[in-house]
Amino acid sequence: MTFENVLADIGGFGKFQIMIVAINFLGRFTLPCHFVLNNFIAATPAHHCDTSSLGDFLNLSQAERIAVTVPVERDGSVSSCRMFAKPQYHLLLNSSDVSDAATVPCQNGWVYDNTTFKSTITSEWDLVCDRRGKNKATATIFFVGVMFGAITFGSLSDRFGRRIMLLVSYVSGMLFALASAFSTTYVMFAVLRFFTGFCITGIVIVSSALNVEWVDIEHRKLVGVIDSLSWSFGLVIFSGIAYLVTDWRWLVLSVTSPLILSIITWRWLPDSARWLIANGKLEKAQMYLKKCAKMNQREDSIHTLQTLSTIGVRETKGRTYTYLDLIRTPKMRKLALRTGLLWFCVATTFYGISFNITGFGLNIYLTQFTYALIEVPAKLSIYYFLDKIGRRNTEVGALLLAGLCLGINIVIPKSIPVARTVVAVFGKGFSAASFGTVGLYSSELYPTVVRQNGMGYNSFMARFGVAVSPLILLLDEVWKDLPQVVLCSTAVLGALVARTLPETRNRCLHETIEDIEGEPNQCSINKKSSE
Repeated sequence: MTFENVLADIGGFGKFQIMIVAINFLGRFTLPCHFVLNNFIAATPAHHCDTSSLGDFLNLSQAERIAVTVPVERDGSVSSCRMFAKPQYHLLLNSSDVSDAATVPCQNGWVYDNTTFKSTITSEWDLVCDRRGKNKATATIFFVGVMFGAITFGSLSDRFGRRIMLLVSYVSGMLFALASAFSTTYVMFAVLRFFTGFCITGIVIVSSALNVEWVDIEHRKLVGVIDSLSWSFGLVIFSGIAYLVTDWRWLVLSVTSPLILSIITWRWLPDSARWLIANGKLEKAQMYLKKCAKMNQREDSIHTLQTLSTIGVRETKGRTYTYLDLIRTPKMRKLALRTGLLWFCVATTFYGISFNITGFGLNIYLTQFTYALIEVPAKLSIYYFLDKIGRRNTEVGALLLAGLCLGINIVIPKSIPVARTVVAVFGKGFSAASFGTVGLYSSELYPTVVRQNGMGYNSFMARFGVAVSPLILLLDEVWKDLPQVVLCSTAVLGALVARTLPETRNRCLHETIEDIEGEPNQCSINKKSSE
């Protein structure tokens, strides 16, 4: 007796499963918003030194004031980080005569262009010039929080259950996010963003496993794609919210408030019957299975406690599994090493492209919207390819194509921003397809008893990749194309790693570690059985 047999009897994808997927779809909306939030709340508006200390310049226009107090860069733009030590009035007559003019770093702060953004953390705390690193660090700090949160929630949800930890993630993530909107200092904001990332990552970790563990083999692919599309849906909507809300504090509040609705709808979510059975909580598992059978109109197919007790009997009931179980046995150890490296490569590639929305010289909102929109057809396409060519080949192909796009952009001149953006959009689509595939693929590779630990570890590795992505983009100071080279190489490496993983198409989910260490998975769906 396997859990797949139980699901087949009570309905593996009926109204009950649709309810779970719909509630989790709603709950995941705020996640992508926070993950790319830094693109807007930490955006750097056009700026120059505040030169009011050099004089009142009552008879000069604003353009003339800037001309006599702020030097011009070689490309003709106004310097963002330096000012003349003294007003250079002769430049009003001859703007090119600046050979002897002494310049100094900005002495009294900066003046920002508020045309696009009313307020950002950059303009509020002057995170420009020699403080530019602090600006980029806010994204890294958030994702370091996400990284450790993934490890924590993965372990806790395997120990205490999926449902309760999802609520903890909802409530704590919302409270820290709301608090960050009222930060009075950069340090306070950075600390609160760390804890926001730490807490909200539990949403994606727990909801993904909960979806997969309640559906049958035939519909895992569909649920995986829907799960991934919730991310794209959030990004598309976020583009519009960011366009309308240009104050960073109100933007944080706007993208966090949907969690209130998620907390309300949580009451209708069940815990994972798979997890309950694997941990010996048969009465509670039977309760949820009865609810599932009733909603799916299969009430005549309820299994007895004795029947449920035969599922996964080879493992010790009530045993607590930890991350050490991922490396205790040879095959689990190899699986963890490969999937961890794969998630790192996928996340680094995906977010390396996502964070570079200002690198092509086009409108930031249009670029963000296009990046989000391209994910929809990319992820819909994997619904076809996951069964047609399998999980592994879909992952390998998506990563290789993403790497190809990154490589092409290395040779396209920056003087052609539209062409570079088009290629980057396609690269984003392929990287989104790889991300959409790896979530479902990995959840199918790990057994139920350590699935959350495995996914928590994978998410940790992914968030480590996300945390270094902003730092990779800073490599353009060494060589302008170095970030693209690094991201391209990372995508290719991910494809090579994915090629070494086993295929899971039409295979039953493993329940125990012994299933992994024993013979290859023989439980499968024969699509030609009816012929």
